[in-house]
Amino acid sequence: MEGMKRLVLLWTCCAALVSGAELSDVHTVYVLKMSKGLDQYLANRLTNEHVFQIVTDPKLADAVLTEHIGESFQAKLDELFPPPAIEKPEKPEKAEKAGKKKDDEANVTPLLTDTVNKLSNPASSSSFGRAAGTLFLVVPKSHQVVWSAFEMPKDSSSKEMDRLAANLVGRIKKDLGRK
Repeated sequence: MEGMKRLVLLWTCCAALVSGAELSDVHTVYVLKMSKGLDQYLANRLTNEHVFQIVTDPKLADAVLTEHIGESFQAKLDELFPPPAIEKPEKPEKAEKAGKKKDDEANVTPLLTDTVNKLSNPASSSSFGRAAGTLFLVVPKSHQVVWSAFEMPKDSSSKEMDRLAANLVGRIKKDLGRK
């Protein structure tokens, strides 16, 4: 039994080293919209205190700051960081046959087509299910949460949101080993 515990401990340590996503690797952050405008207060504090560089293009970000994770967050990540499209080359025989079919079907209007006014997934912009006071820093490439904190705001005033942002940024700085 003792050998099994050591094996599990060794495997856990190796997995932690291989994962590679750490708070210290984060330099640029994209901040998602948050309730009560907390995103604006956090962006202000993070920038002014030189903790992270805030970017407005998610593709330039090392991490994403959000107040919720789960299916809606995953949908938002897929929207911001779409997976690369993989195209399979068409075989020459099929291409010739397809060309003949295209000529024959050129005058036919398809019955089912994509709508012009597509709406984004409502789950990706919904605030339903957010745990108030919880903040997550997620590395989009690995989908790992490298930092999180919980602190409830006392009210929704500007002064309270700024105080909350200051406390959360202070926690990040402490966890980064900065003063």
